[in-house]
Amino acid sequence: MAITLIFFLFGLIFGSFANVCIWRIPRREGVVVKPSHCPDCGAAIKWHQNIPVISYLILRGKCSQCQKRISVQYSLVELSGGLLFAAAYLKFGLDWRLAGYLPFLWALLVISAIDIRHYIIPDILSFPGISLGLAFGMAGTFYPALNLSLFGFDDPFGFWPWLDSLTGILVGGGLIWLSAWGGEKIFKQEAMGGGDIKLAAFIGAFVGWQAVLMVLFLSFLLGTLAGVPLMLLGKLKKTSEVFDVQNQSQPAKAMVPFGPFLAMGAVIALLARKIIWGFYANLLMR
Repeated sequence: MAITLIFFLFGLIFGSFANVCIWRIPRREGVVVKPSHCPDCGAAIKWHQNIPVISYLILRGKCSQCQKRISVQYSLVELSGGLLFAAAYLKFGLDWRLAGYLPFLWALLVISAIDIRHYIIPDILSFPGISLGLAFGMAGTFYPALNLSLFGFDDPFGFWPWLDSLTGILVGGGLIWLSAWGGEKIFKQEAMGGGDIKLAAFIGAFVGWQAVLMVLFLSFLLGTLAGVPLMLLGKLKKTSEVFDVQNQSQPAKAMVPFGPFLAMGAVIALLARKIIWGFYANLLMR
């Protein structure tokens, strides 16, 4: 219990840093040197005002200087970081693989929030993520304790984690690229962005080619279940709002940020894959 709490607290701290990245990366601001400050008045945030979740509650969701409202997103991201880190520990224990899975989960959290707010997935997160996943695949070839692949089936890829990671990149990115290409041909507009392709490749680099198939299935399922109601309720941004372009020849279409659904699919596959496979096996046996 104590170790779980420690991981939760570390997750809160990294969730706080995730908020910095979520705000600054789309604005091309540095995330390390510049101290935390209020986005409205620019007042520096003191250390005791920057304690994850607690400071938000003490300040009652307002800046101590200008009294402008602070978005609840900050606390939600911090809590999400804490829960993800704690869940990863409960799933894998004190395992060397956490050295790969924790940065993976943190990056998915940052990417999801940025995609929801800005409809972009920055390359500065995707490309290093792909490289890191492949690096763990290489390391896992020589040190099996670092093998991040989620499935250990007795196939050739089970003996060469780097090849499993590389194939995961190609399968994840390739299938999303095919979906984007097919969607554009059918609907005569961009169905998915390049950021989704790179994010799927990033996920595949970490979890391997077999698990990324599960991730893609879950992401499309979740995207359909959530996207259709949001579209009907008019809660999605239009293409003209996102890209600041008015095209009179084509009406503005509602846009669904797909990155969060890819991220959720990856988290579910990472933490609950055995439950999913058990449910699937039970369906087949009926």
